[in-house]
Amino acid sequence: MSRNPNINTTPPRLMRAIRKAMAGTESVQERLDHFVEVITQAMKVKVASIYLRRPSRELELSATKGLKKSAVHKTLMARGEGLVGHVAQTARPLNLADAPAHPLFSYRPETGEEKYSSFLGVPILRGGRTLGVLVVQSEERRNFNEEEVEDLLTVAMVLAEIIVDDERVGGKKGALKGITLTPTKPETITGKAFADGLAEGIAHLHLPPVAPSNLLADNIAAEEIRLEEGVAKLRASVDAMVSGEAASLSRASKEIYETYRMFAYDRKWVKRLREAVHSGLTAEAAVERVRNEHRARLMKSPDPYMRARLHDLEDLANRLLRALSGEALGPKSIPQNAIIFARDLGPAELLDYDRDKLAGIVLEEGAHSSHTSIICRAIGVPLIGRAEGILDRIEVGDVVLIDGESGEVHMRPVESRVANFHLRMNIRGEVAKAYEAVKHKPAVTKDGRHIALQLNAGLIVDLPQLDAAGADGIGLFRTEFQFMVSDFMPRLKEQTDLYRQALEAAGHRPVTFRTLDLGGDKILPYMDPVPEENPAIGWRAIRIGLDRPALLRYQCRALIAAAAGRNLRVMFPMVTTVDEFIAARGLFDTEVKRASSLGHSLPHKIEVGVMLETPSLAWSVRAICDHADFVSVGCNDLMQFFFAADRDNIRVSDRYDPLHPAALSILRFIADGCQKADVPASICGEIAGRPIEAVTLVALGFESLSMPVTGIGPVKAALLALDVGKLKALITPLINVDSRLSTIRDHVREFCMEEGIPV
Repeated sequence: MSRNPNINTTPPRLMRAIRKAMAGTESVQERLDHFVEVITQAMKVKVASIYLRRPSRELELSATKGLKKSAVHKTLMARGEGLVGHVAQTARPLNLADAPAHPLFSYRPETGEEKYSSFLGVPILRGGRTLGVLVVQSEERRNFNEEEVEDLLTVAMVLAEIIVDDERVGGKKGALKGITLTPTKPETITGKAFADGLAEGIAHLHLPPVAPSNLLADNIAAEEIRLEEGVAKLRASVDAMVSGEAASLSRASKEIYETYRMFAYDRKWVKRLREAVHSGLTAEAAVERVRNEHRARLMKSPDPYMRARLHDLEDLANRLLRALSGEALGPKSIPQNAIIFARDLGPAELLDYDRDKLAGIVLEEGAHSSHTSIICRAIGVPLIGRAEGILDRIEVGDVVLIDGESGEVHMRPVESRVANFHLRMNIRGEVAKAYEAVKHKPAVTKDGRHIALQLNAGLIVDLPQLDAAGADGIGLFRTEFQFMVSDFMPRLKEQTDLYRQALEAAGHRPVTFRTLDLGGDKILPYMDPVPEENPAIGWRAIRIGLDRPALLRYQCRALIAAAAGRNLRVMFPMVTTVDEFIAARGLFDTEVKRASSLGHSLPHKIEVGVMLETPSLAWSVRAICDHADFVSVGCNDLMQFFFAADRDNIRVSDRYDPLHPAALSILRFIADGCQKADVPASICGEIAGRPIEAVTLVALGFESLSMPVTGIGPVKAALLALDVGKLKALITPLINVDSRLSTIRDHVREFCMEEGIPV
């Protein structure tokens, strides 16, 4: 790879001077004074000034070399006022040869700046927030050259990290009177509650900013090579998204991926990265600086399309940082009671954290049905998603309260809020003790109906929850989790070992394994994605299994081997027609015959069922019962398809109530059909773990519910107080084709209150 021969391998004079200034142990004010002194000498200018933001959003002259010292901490500029205010408002450099002639020039006689003509102001950015403005001025009329502009931008970035670090760790000595650069006031941001629970802890950033000690390069040539190699690795990974499948992409989805690739190859973006490195930054610091510039500008854009593009640029920056780091693997070090803050988080990244130290997770993005959310619910870690803008309001080490009931994140809370939060945590603790007292008691309703309460699982970490919650078994074991958190396709022995561990943990209790439900939003890290316009109803689950029979047979082989001498329950996901089930069962039966012919031990008993998730199969329930040993209703997807509402789309995911009479009518139709065919039917999904929905499902005729671990205690408590016959008599007239209700939720809640059922 060639390198520009004109680039010096040592940092520029200004960067060397800044590095020396960083080594000081002065107070913040002394350090700022030192910085402006260094800048004027290195850039050979008369004036260098630092303006910092006050809580009122005014900009205060906080240090200067060349202007009158008496103006320091007295001269204030409103945001948008004068040239300094304009730089802060636009988050862009301003380079003028004749500043007084500019229409925005604001003359402040107390500064004594009337004799200076040229002006260069750059924003001091951090995390998309404008902390202040760095200005240099000279008497002669001239425009500063590109190298000088680049150098000052670099100094501004270094300055931002240093003064924030000083303020955060320096106590009173590290604070400037009247100036706040890091968020310090109590704030609350409301997102979406994706996993229930209350947690108090210390903020920890999943991708923390580059440390001040790793900002400046020792060898520019070496950093240039690292950057070029990182960009090449990034581009190769992006190319892989469309290579091999480009010919089969729809026009719309192909355009999305091509747009993403266009950003990765954008010359301006890469040029800014190179310029930042050439100015004396490390490759990582260059990525952070360019990221800050994009954040500051795009978040101010009135164009929603441009703001949406920030996601692509953020993702590219994260990918590039991972490429530069060599994608370090292994457990991540976190403090005790850490609350992880991230833009988004994959299941493998989540499992890298020490579960014993992890208190909660907050995401700017995320989805209720994502695998990260599912894992959090399984291991009892509260998760808040869709907390927009929170990464710009949080600092490492902040005290945080997260409310997995309301979706609220309280940052730097006042004592009264903490006290109230502790009270709620204590109440939940007492309720948990009440659940503990009945966890080994069968879930038998007041009128004698025995309801099986089972657990949703998919990983080794889920298995201890079986005994902890007093579950009757595992109603859904998601086998794709093992594939998604691995860097390679799990081998036959690895699959067999996992399934055997699940069966051993359950003991005499049943375990229902769902075959791979891949595709859609479940993309394996070692397989090329297949972009689709509608992935939820695209090539996924059993459709992939039937098109790639070797993959399905391989998994069936592992399941049969793991269950030798035990009972085996297997079900196929996303089946839309009876013929699909017959074909899938045929592949499973082939593997049973193979194991038998080879003399392998077989399961003591085999049951093959179907996960009913599509309206088409719901209306074929009688026919599927002729072939399936059991039916498990996957309510998450069934309701998504029934209401034509993407459960990952926040605009529509909460728009419809599963207790709508029309939705309940299809569930009752399924329950009635299975009962008439004498085929066991269960409900699996989020609604099974919510007391109001659970008692309604039981009244419809379902006698087995599978849910996240957090739902078993509350649902059991509700069922123990339920008279099924009474509730059925209430809701039956409400569920018919003539109903004009949009939900029966209020009717069920009122019934529960009258009957003393805890919901």
